[in-house]
Amino acid sequence: MFTFTLFSHIMKELIATERIYVDELLSVLLGYRAEMEDPSVANLLPVALRSQKDVLFGNMPEIYQFHSRIFLQDLQSCLETPESVGACFLKRKEKFQVYERYCQNKPRSELLWRQCADSLFFQECQKKLDHKLGLDSYLLKPVQRLTKYQLLLKELLKHCTEERYRCELQEALDSMLELLKSVNDSMHQIAITGYQGDLSHLGRVVMQGSFSVWISHKRAAVRMKELARFKPMQRHLFLYEHALLFCKRRDEDNHDRAPFYSFKSCLRMSAVGITENVKGDVKKFEIWYSSREVVYIVQAPTVEVKVAWLMEIRKILNNQQKLQGSPICIKLCLQIVKQISQ
Repeated sequence: MFTFTLFSHIMKELIATERIYVDELLSVLLGYRAEMEDPSVANLLPVALRSQKDVLFGNMPEIYQFHSRIFLQDLQSCLETPESVGACFLKRKEKFQVYERYCQNKPRSELLWRQCADSLFFQECQKKLDHKLGLDSYLLKPVQRLTKYQLLLKELLKHCTEERYRCELQEALDSMLELLKSVNDSMHQIAITGYQGDLSHLGRVVMQGSFSVWISHKRAAVRMKELARFKPMQRHLFLYEHALLFCKRRDEDNHDRAPFYSFKSCLRMSAVGITENVKGDVKKFEIWYSSREVVYIVQAPTVEVKVAWLMEIRKILNNQQKLQGSPICIKLCLQIVKQISQ
């Protein structure tokens, strides 16, 4: 099933690094977060930081509770039953969603950190903890841990020969990669500005990415085949379960701030159609709206990206056909229509 010595080495590394990770989270929560509530150091705390610990640390306490009380014990039990390590990850798949919330908060946390990084409070906390690295490095640990999991799962999969356990390890790896993608998509979503409604009403972010876009209106004098002569707009698209958002990426001149996405338009998926091929360019496809009242010609950076987007759009459109007329679907459509018209 496994090359025992090699597997044992990987499992020991997984458990040893898990213990270190749990200890590091606890040191941050006690040595920084709890200190923010200590009246004896209140004079060192910058004004901008007061009552902001939930912004700076996000839901790190929740992540710590999950790993210290549940997941570390799960992994330790795998030393006796090593074949169950894939199932161990799958069993806690839902619990790992705490990372999505942590990463959604990360841009706000980083902004607050940049404002207060030089404060005497952080210097004193770091000195007491005897940390070689500053707090910002420890706030990155949760994101780095997710990446570490998928690397170790790949190693385990490489050296597993029994099909049943290979399937579990592959499924565990896929779920971790999906979580990393979801975390990345969520962090981009947080940077959307100018959208008047509640993004949570649009459902889960399925995909996001940058494209060249041409727009054709039914009443416009320019014909579709003539559009290619015009310079395309650069747009960042966010595909949700119930809507497609077109945004414009804007980069700040000062590099202190991450790029953000200025909202331009929102298409309800219930009114969207697609044409998968556009003559003359294998990377282009059409997204049309309200019976071709408006047609968006979208050029992907690669054919692979185009295929991936078309596959997800088709899934959403097929699901909507199944749900059409249901009370939930009607309610969601009404919410989105209301938000678009605001």
